[in-house]
Amino acid sequence: MRTTSATRAEADAWITVLSRYGHLHHAEPGPDGAWTVQRIPTSTPRTLHHPVLALDFVAEVLRDVRRDASGLPR
Repeated sequence: MRTTSATRAEADAWITVLSRYGHLHHAEPGPDGAWTVQRIPTSTPRTLHHPVLALDFVAEVLRDVRRDASGLPR
């Protein structure tokens, strides 16, 4: 359980890492600190306007990555 709130810097770091490791098809920072992200080329782009939303998205991606790595079906 978190004891501090999510920050923009934390969200930026996580999205950057996921993008560099190929877990996101597209990730674009916006001028207001929001991110527009897309998991795969055919998925609908999502705009994450708040660090908490971004970290929720990151957690979702990490769950999928771990599930894929373990060989379990989705």
